[in-house]
Amino acid sequence: MFLGTLRLNRALQLVFLSLTVLFFLLALGDYTGNASIGTLAGYEGIICGLSAIYTALAQVINEAYKKVIVPLGPV
Repeated sequence: MFLGTLRLNRALQLVFLSLTVLFFLLALGDYTGNASIGTLAGYEGIICGLSAIYTALAQVINEAYKKVIVPLGPV
C-alpha cells in the first residue's frame, strides 16, 4: 500500500510508511518476544494514528472550503 501512495501527497505517504514500520515492529516484537520492541511499536502506532487523523482532517477541511487550508504536502 505504501508504494501506491508514492504518487499521492506527503501526508498519505507518511501514514502508510508509519503503518508499514508499525507492522514490522509488531511482527518483530512477537517473533523475538522482546517487550521493548512492543513498547516501541505502541509509540509508533500513536504516531501513525495521529498522522492519519491529521490527513483525514486536512482532506475534509480542504474539500469543504474548496481550497488548501490545511497543507498535505506536494504531490
